[in-house]
Amino acid sequence: MNIVLSDPKTGKAYSKKLEEASAFFNKRIGEIVKLESVGLPGFEAKIVGGSDFTGTPMRGDVVGTSRKAVFTTKGVGLRSNRKGLKKRVRVRGNTASKETNQLNLVFTKMGTANLEEIFPKKEKAAEAETGEKKPESKKKKQK
Repeated sequence: MNIVLSDPKTGKAYSKKLEEASAFFNKRIGEIVKLESVGLPGFEAKIVGGSDFTGTPMRGDVVGTSRKAVFTTKGVGLRSNRKGLKKRVRVRGNTASKETNQLNLVFTKMGTANLEEIFPKKEKAAEAETGEKKPESKKKKQK
């Protein structure tokens, strides 16, 4: 399972792949969870959404873990700019389960650790693994 942690103060998002995600099972959208199981002691986050392995989004007002077809005029799972449009869309319930592929979380309580050190950028992580620096790209001169 992937988790995407967003920091509302800086506007940055951090992604982490979890091998064991049972700590998030049976948690609903809107619940606050402690992130010790993820490796972030002292941090807390609120579940704000997610999606399953097919990309079907979780919707907060649909109870359960299964996929359902709901008749809606707006909200998660429907983009519309036509006034009065009602459509039946497939969405997943508001509870995380083993079918959940991604969970979106927003930090509510920050710990003492520095997030930049815990979640290094992809280029820096690849550089640390291989020991090689990526060559700088040359910018073209504009006329």
